[in-house]
Amino acid sequence: MRLQMSPGLATVLSLITCISCAFETTAAIDIPLEVLGHVNIEQLPTITVQSPSSLIAFPFDESFPVTCEAKGNPEPEFRWTKNGQEFDPFLDPRLMKEENSGTFVIPNNGNLTEYQGTYRCYASNKLGTAISKEIEFIVPHVPKFPKETLEPVVVEEGQPFTLKCNPPKGIPPLQIYWMTISLQHIEQDERVSMGLNGDLHFSHAVERDSRRDYCCFAAFPRIRTIVQKTAMSVIVKTTNAILDRRPSLLTPSGVRSETKLVKGEDLKLECVAEGFPTPQVDWVKMGHQLPAKAKLENHGKLLIVPRAEQEDSGKYMCKAKNPLGEAVHYFTVTVEEPPEWESEPQSQLSMIGSDVHIKCSASGSPQPTITWMVNGLPLEHPFPQRVFGDTIVLHNAQAPNSAVYQCEASNIHGTLLSNANIMIMNLPPMILTKEGEDYSAVEGKGVMMHCSVFSSPPSSITWYVQKDSTESVEGPRFTVHDNGTLEIYRVEKDDTGQYTCLAKNTEGTSAIDSMLYVKGKLLKKRSGLPSLSFCLSTEFVVEYEENQWEPGNWKELLRVPGNHNSAVLKLHGHVDYRFRVSGVNTVGRGPSSEPTERYKTPPAAPDKNPENIKIEAHLPHEMDINWEPLLPIEHNGPGLEYKVSYKRQDMEEDWKEHMVKRHSFVVKNTPTFVPYEIKIQTRNHQGWGPEPKVVTGYSGEDFPSSAPDDVAVEVMNSSVVKVSWTRVHKDKLNGHLGGYRINWWRLRSLVDSKKSHGDKHTLTFPGDRNHATVPGLTPFSEYSLIVMTFNGRGNGPGSHPVNFKTPEGVPEKNPVFRVTDVQKHTVSLAWAPPVEPNGILTGYLLEYQLINDTDEVGPSQTVDISNPDTTKWILRNLEPMSRYKFNLRSCTTVGCGPVVSEECTTTLETSEGHWKISEALNTSKTFHIIDGLEPGTEYTVRLVPNNWVDNSSIFEDVIMTKSTGISTQGWFIGLMCAIALLTLIVLIACFVNRNKGGKYSVKEKEDLHPDVESQGMNDDTFCEYSDNDEKPLKGSQQSLSREIKAGDSGDSLVDYGDEDAQFNEDGSFIGEYAGRKEKREKRASAEIKATIQTPA
Repeated sequence: MRLQMSPGLATVLSLITCISCAFETTAAIDIPLEVLGHVNIEQLPTITVQSPSSLIAFPFDESFPVTCEAKGNPEPEFRWTKNGQEFDPFLDPRLMKEENSGTFVIPNNGNLTEYQGTYRCYASNKLGTAISKEIEFIVPHVPKFPKETLEPVVVEEGQPFTLKCNPPKGIPPLQIYWMTISLQHIEQDERVSMGLNGDLHFSHAVERDSRRDYCCFAAFPRIRTIVQKTAMSVIVKTTNAILDRRPSLLTPSGVRSETKLVKGEDLKLECVAEGFPTPQVDWVKMGHQLPAKAKLENHGKLLIVPRAEQEDSGKYMCKAKNPLGEAVHYFTVTVEEPPEWESEPQSQLSMIGSDVHIKCSASGSPQPTITWMVNGLPLEHPFPQRVFGDTIVLHNAQAPNSAVYQCEASNIHGTLLSNANIMIMNLPPMILTKEGEDYSAVEGKGVMMHCSVFSSPPSSITWYVQKDSTESVEGPRFTVHDNGTLEIYRVEKDDTGQYTCLAKNTEGTSAIDSMLYVKGKLLKKRSGLPSLSFCLSTEFVVEYEENQWEPGNWKELLRVPGNHNSAVLKLHGHVDYRFRVSGVNTVGRGPSSEPTERYKTPPAAPDKNPENIKIEAHLPHEMDINWEPLLPIEHNGPGLEYKVSYKRQDMEEDWKEHMVKRHSFVVKNTPTFVPYEIKIQTRNHQGWGPEPKVVTGYSGEDFPSSAPDDVAVEVMNSSVVKVSWTRVHKDKLNGHLGGYRINWWRLRSLVDSKKSHGDKHTLTFPGDRNHATVPGLTPFSEYSLIVMTFNGRGNGPGSHPVNFKTPEGVPEKNPVFRVTDVQKHTVSLAWAPPVEPNGILTGYLLEYQLINDTDEVGPSQTVDISNPDTTKWILRNLEPMSRYKFNLRSCTTVGCGPVVSEECTTTLETSEGHWKISEALNTSKTFHIIDGLEPGTEYTVRLVPNNWVDNSSIFEDVIMTKSTGISTQGWFIGLMCAIALLTLIVLIACFVNRNKGGKYSVKEKEDLHPDVESQGMNDDTFCEYSDNDEKPLKGSQQSLSREIKAGDSGDSLVDYGDEDAQFNEDGSFIGEYAGRKEKREKRASAEIKATIQTPA
């Protein structure tokens, strides 16, 4: 097969002589040891080891070595600068040094701050000076939050607020946590989240946000330090109703912002919104899909693109939305790069009198600044060097021009430093390969014979073979490589012989001999008859590889029929190609041919324009034009640009044109939503691309300016309505019609005349339509409803609200249904009415049935309870020791609702006691007093949740009331003290009267005010417990707000006598004590106090 190509691609392989380029492109000049063994060659110094650019003095390290090692001939001497000033480590006795080394060690003796600074090492000998990168020695301070007094944050329920962290600066990475004083993490969710700067944002406040111990902790793991900010207090003032609120962004502020980061860093964009209901956040990249590696964290508020690349630059948008509207923010992201070598200066060994070119160029964003130095000093004029752009030229270089040239490329993101050792000298050829090497090869295979040469100027290498006569090696099977090696392809028997490598330059010649032995092919015998198979290729595959953008990556270019042996290739301009061909037959694809020599096509004008042009409009009065850029190989030459042309479609006007290098353009100050014609054409330094196609797009949308009219509601049944409206005129849409949205909310239940604004609900109906169905409504309720249209910008105004009522339906399931007492022939049941009766309750339908474990099943019996206020029932005449199932349904005039069931087994005998259940208690209480208990009696006490539906309990205990003893009772001691006090008062009064000489009647009757009795519960009261934080029990419903007050502890004389108790004239007490104590004994009470600890 023959590949047809231009003459520049075809090369005849008849290499006989190679001019050695050794040591001209190496990164550093290392004189081989074999050379140094024969001749003493002076060498420029080279830095071999140095400390990293940043050296952090961690407090737990014992010492900090600042390293600088170098080599050269003569041995280099070292010196240092600190912050640009001379610094001699040998003058400081506290530093540890080594002889013949530039390294010094800073001990951690507590005086580290004085060593903080930027250091640079200089290694010098008589030929020149090499320098190290700058080494910054950083002594971190211990980060601390300032001592401060923080006022409580007072916020109304439903309003947003933010707790500032403002962490101190320290050695990164910084990790921030929000916790309580007891180190419990503050729970974060869609409503509560921490921003990138550590602030804690609350989309809207709720009552449980009130607490006094919000603490921000800043952790610096590299210095093993955690610091805590002063605790912050939040007070949330409750309100009767939380008003719905459109979203707005807590962070970032404004509509637009710019973000710059370094290539390889993680791109982090955040949008934290406030509003009610809590807004949801969506992310888009304008004109593109979000990067495949992008991920969302922090409940969608944080967009992370790991290891950002240049293609991750562009415009991003976050959109926070809830049923009332949306808020957006645009991020312009620029991925910048630290300096990166495009052409790093190379050390060179050059001959005297030659022109030496030292090139230094670097890429980066921003574009790096290039600084040249020679032997560590700035390049100044006059100097034998000339600078042409990014290249220094030494014209007619001489031995004194030998030096170390430094090139430093720097931008705000970093610095690159390269030392290039330029040696100017003449040396005769020195062959480093051993004399008399023997080589063996198999016939038909290849072999390589080595000849490594060191010289200046470079030597020409020629190989000869000794046969009948000495003749040079030539022909397509022979190649002499740049390093002097001779390669022979498809070795033949006649290639056996002695070969000579001759190296020659202006300073002399040198030669070595080698021997090549060729062995015959090895044949492998196989059992059975020989077989031969051969199949012609059905097609050929031509592949290419280019070395600029994807070196080493072979790509298919063309398939050629099997009966062809040449092909004309369509190539891109300004590309350095290689080609190879492989055959394909019915068995499969064979191995590829050897690659051709490289062929570089000349630059040409672009032969295509951008594709996938997208016109988007995210803001009014703007139009974003984005397109898919040309691949680098499609540029066809340097200087690719795009010409963006646009004009209004509905007006006669000239094309407006702009030249850009990026693949996006924003047209500003456009009218709202008008059609434009757009075309994009490519251009490079060679000329314009083909004439582009015209595409049509629209400028930025704005919110619709009109609401639907004639909104009407038709009630279909108790939970579904049909809504109709008049369409919004297209002139009022201000954009592409997205569809219509219906918002509705429940005003009240018709059972309760009090209105309360319920949660807002939204249904979206895409497309152009004038009616829709709204399902899922609550029966027997009053609703309000509005209709609005929307486009790509957002919602338009809402229509006038329309109120409507839904008819009655069947009630919901009863939330509570339980067995409260079980006896031999009776079962007591209790229940709670449905939360949503969906109409006016007419009563309950109670069914029960015998369901013993045997096959015996009794008939279903029904009790029709016509009083809707009834919540308890006792079933009588049941079988003892039998299992029953009970079904309960609530009913309205429409029908009865779903069934709630319970089961229990009757007892064998009637128990002496029965359970008494209290009403719901206030959960803020931590104890409850039960009166009316018998002295010396055993009681079982249970604490159960208000919605208790089985036999489980939160707390259960058995107590024994004490037997009453008079002498040990508090009331008895109080009674005795009261009698003694009254007697003393009467005696004093009598004594005073007698001294006056007369007798006066004592008051006939004392108005003794009875003691205020403890306001206990009735006989069926029970206690309910709460934790110390006064939180409701988990799973319990809201208890009644009635507060149970403990009775006063004082006793009254009325407790021991009738209201007409009298005193004699001498002040003695007439009332009888006997017979009164029985009444008091029967009033024994038991106080139960417990604390329930709620799990954190």
